[in-house]
Amino acid sequence: MIASFFIKRKFDLESDRLGPDCPFTHWRLFFKKSMIAISKRKFKYFSDSAEFRSGAYAIACSKISIGKNVVIRPNTMLFADPRKGNDGSIIIEDDVMLGSGVHIYVGNHRFDLPNKNIIDQGHSAAKTVVLREGCWLGANCVILPGVTIGKNAVIGAGSIVTKSVPSNVVAAGNPARIIKTIR
Repeated sequence: MIASFFIKRKFDLESDRLGPDCPFTHWRLFFKKSMIAISKRKFKYFSDSAEFRSGAYAIACSKISIGKNVVIRPNTMLFADPRKGNDGSIIIEDDVMLGSGVHIYVGNHRFDLPNKNIIDQGHSAAKTVVLREGCWLGANCVILPGVTIGKNAVIGAGSIVTKSVPSNVVAAGNPARIIKTIR
C-alpha cells in the first residue's frame, strides 16, 4: 500500500501529463503560484500570464506551448503526441480564448485495415495543431489533427473542426464551416 503511494506520487511528479488522474500535482493547480511552477516545468512553453485550471487534462505536456493570457479551463483535453521522435505538437499563441470542454487532438486511431480490429491498427501520423493569436474556441469544440485556427477567428460552441480555418471568420457546425466573415 505504501509502496504504491510512492509509485503513484513519482509518476505524477515525473510524467509528461497533467490532470485529475494525477492527484499529487492536480491539487496544486488550485493555487496560482504552484500552478505556474508546475506548468512551467511540464509544458514546452507556458507564459507567466497563462492559467491551467484544475479539471483540465494535458497529455505530452512537453509538446504543448501556451501563450500569454490563455486560460485552459476545466474539462479541456490537450492531447499532443506522446511518442518520441514524432511532431504532434499543440501551439496556442497569445490571447487565445477557449471555452470549457475544448478537446484538441494531434493524432487518431488508424481504421483503414478492414481485416484487423481497430484497436490493433495503431495510430495515424501525428499532425501539429496551431491556435493563432486572438482566436476564440467556444465550449466543447473538438479540433482534429493538422488544423490551424487563424488569427481572430471564432469557432462556435460544439463545433468539430476537421480542416484549417482562416483568420477573421466565424466557423461552426459538424464539420465546421465558415458562416461569416469578420470585418
